[in-house]
Order: sequence, then C-alpha cells, then structure tokens
Amino acid sequence: MEQLNLSPGPIGIFDSGFGGLSILKQIRLLMPEYDYLYLGDNARTPYGSRSFQVVYEYTLQCVQKLFQMGSNLVIIACNTASAKALRTIQQKNLDVSSGRRVLGIIRPTAECVGTLTKNKHIGILATPGTVISDSYTIEIGKLFPDVVVSQQECPMLVPLVESGEISSSGTDFFVRKYVQSLLEKDNLIDTIILGCTHYPILYDTIRRYVPQNIRIVTQGEYVAQSLNNYLLRHSALEKCITRGGSCSYYTTESVENFLRVARIFMEQDVKAQTISL
Repeated sequence: MEQLNLSPGPIGIFDSGFGGLSILKQIRLLMPEYDYLYLGDNARTPYGSRSFQVVYEYTLQCVQKLFQMGSNLVIIACNTASAKALRTIQQKNLDVSSGRRVLGIIRPTAECVGTLTKNKHIGILATPGTVISDSYTIEIGKLFPDVVVSQQECPMLVPLVESGEISSSGTDFFVRKYVQSLLEKDNLIDTIILGCTHYPILYDTIRRYVPQNIRIVTQGEYVAQSLNNYLLRHSALEKCITRGGSCSYYTTESVENFLRVARIFMEQDVKAQTISL
C-alpha cells in the first residue's frame, strides 16, 4: 500500500466568506471523526464580482495558509473559487508528489445530476461569478452531454443572507424574481441545483416559488458523500488526517462579525480566531 510522507493534520475547508459553513456542516454530519479547520476570507468577500486572476490569487493564499496550518487535504467549499481558481491551483501550484490535494465542490455536484433529473433539463441558481464562469455547464456537459442546463444569476441573495434578512419581504421578492426568470428560460426544468453555498439557508423560501414537481438540490450532502468516497479510494491520504472530532474556525475579518453570521449557518454558537494571510 502506498504511504505518504506527511504529518497527519485536519481537513481544511476554505470559503471566501460564510457559505462554506453549509458544506462543512454536512461533511461533519457524515464524517464527525475527523478534525477540521475552517477558513473564511471574510475581509475580502465577496469573490463573485472579482476577476478570475484576483480570485485565483486570493484562493491560492488561503489554500497555502491551510497547508501551513497542517492540512494535507483542502476542500474549496466555495462555488466561485471552485469555478475560477481550482483548476489553475491544481495544475500550477500543487506539487502532486507531495501527496497533498485540493478539491472543489462543482464537480461532485455535477456528478449527481444523472441520478436526479428524469427529463434531462437542469436549472442552476448561482452567483454572477459562477454563472459567468460556465463551470456547471462545462462539468455537466462532460459527464452528461445530453443534459440541457439553464442558469440564473442571483446577485442579491448572498448579501440578504449575510445581513440576516432570511424571511424579509425583500428576500421573498428577489427569490421569486430569480426563480421565475430561470423557469422562463426552460419550462421543462425538473431539477434545480442551488449553485451557491448560501442558498440552502433560503431553501424554504425557494421551495415556495418552485413548483412541487421540480426537485431542489442542495450541495452539502452530495459534496460530503463525494469526499467520503474519495477518502475510501485514497486510503494513504485518509491516514494523514487526524481524528479528534474537532473543528477550529478562522476568519480574516473581525471575530464578532464572523460569529454573528456563522450562527445563521451552523444554528449554534462557535468559537473563532482572526488570522492574517
């Protein structure tokens, strides 16, 4: 069996802000035995409106920071960073021979599409950055070339979630508007993927405006299952993950602001530290 010359460490979970907490939550539910580090680059969020180059540079800094903190496996739990930076980091900056790995969340989501849609018409609700990158269309096209993909930008949803406006009339208005716009692009859609890690927080509101015959897919459970399968296939890397059931939270912004919004995602209080990159 292959062995890696790595000191065991926690799984690193990175997001440009808070949305990756919804991914972390599902991963920990499925695999509570491992240790985790969560890093939110809250001081520079949002990434969605930034260029590919800037997102790549910011994401690389955060991935390298998690490596420095002992992680051997980093999950980019952010659709924008997965779309704009993951492939470049894997190809240009990752020494594969080291045994360390960086994974994203778009591919695992795309992989589940074939088992979810019955008529091969998929809708994506996502941030402008993710939509412009076309990453979902590309990844789904590679795996399921006969699936029709329609996308809808939802620029207002992340700010509304992070300001705590989960049940406001403004959130209601924009969710209805975005859902209607998506369904107008293809009235055969039978599955909608929430292509932003913030959107599960708005699931009930989204469900209200999506016809009951259309399935709504949140990413967390599929990403968690994909990671679990990945570790089963890569046992040498799995042995380089510490098992203490702990989770440490770090932010590039103020702890107070992080804790306020983190409570919305985690439904409990967490402890966090401010970190410099």
